[in-house]
Amino acid sequence: MNYPQPYLQKYKGKATRHTCPSCETKQSFTLYLDGNTHEPIHHTVGKCNRESKCGYHYTPKQYYIDNPSIGVETRHASSNISNQIIKKVNPPQPPGSISFRFVENSVSYKSNFVRFLFDHFSDEQIRSVAENYALGATKNKEVIFWQIDITGKVRTGKIMQYNPASGKRIKHESGAIDWVHNKLKQKKQLLEDFNLQQCFFGEHLLKIYPDKQVAIVESEKSAIIARCIVPDMIWLAAGTLNGLSIEKCQVFKGRDVMLYPDLGAFEKWSFKSAEIHEKCNCKVTVSTLLEDEATDTDRANGLDIADFIITELKLKKTSLEIQSYFSPSLQSMIDKNKALLILINGLQLEEI
Repeated sequence: MNYPQPYLQKYKGKATRHTCPSCETKQSFTLYLDGNTHEPIHHTVGKCNRESKCGYHYTPKQYYIDNPSIGVETRHASSNISNQIIKKVNPPQPPGSISFRFVENSVSYKSNFVRFLFDHFSDEQIRSVAENYALGATKNKEVIFWQIDITGKVRTGKIMQYNPASGKRIKHESGAIDWVHNKLKQKKQLLEDFNLQQCFFGEHLLKIYPDKQVAIVESEKSAIIARCIVPDMIWLAAGTLNGLSIEKCQVFKGRDVMLYPDLGAFEKWSFKSAEIHEKCNCKVTVSTLLEDEATDTDRANGLDIADFIITELKLKKTSLEIQSYFSPSLQSMIDKNKALLILINGLQLEEI
């Protein structure tokens, strides 16, 4: 038997436009109606009209997949059996959000992670990344990497401790990672059923810089360090190796995206890039920078782009310190031929 297809409710005034369950904007949400009963299928089944700013679209097909307990007869119930008892289902809930005042109260340069940055970058570079990413700090000098989505809502914050000298994450029994939403729950400042749905670290920058190319790395540390070096791109962090979910990547619609996988993750992220391109309507390229430059030792250690940048900065600093000992005439020769410096260092030559 063929049943009439569900359809989007036609506009007949403000009463036919509702509050979006995702972005919570009033009169922006169009419901899907049942083809037989012409009644709403569910208050979450519909499409937000704010496509570029929200993009919520929950189709009838997906609703029935998510709720298989609803039988075919119930799905296509006609008006003459409208009194049939329908099972109560749990609709998808919008992501939980945290008050922005927690971000404002945490903003600080007094984390050990930022102390490490001052060894390698200028005050202006650090000020820029701290402001753009709203870097926070705890009383124990842990850094807070806030997850703020494209609509400006705070999803949570990742709390980590770093060694201020090496820039390496300090691991202990709990893995050195804590979360703002967990701490707020413990303090009874957040409900226990808080619906955590993570987003990309730095995602809010997509709205601030709509024309910039997007670059995605795995860790928040890598995103910050790469942003110091290449500020013309929006550097986001997936958070984990498996952080490139299709759901999170919906924010890239129409964007140009470059992936920078850690060593050892190239194959997995390359495979994922094709799926992101297909399902998120964006251009995706996978960088081979690390694959081309890495040594066997680098691969064994699973280095990331931040490791390479810091190594290059250290080499540059050492090179400048060595060059400062040369006479003006020899320095002029080195400036014209960089290979001369390699020869001097390699043979441990001294100027007399």
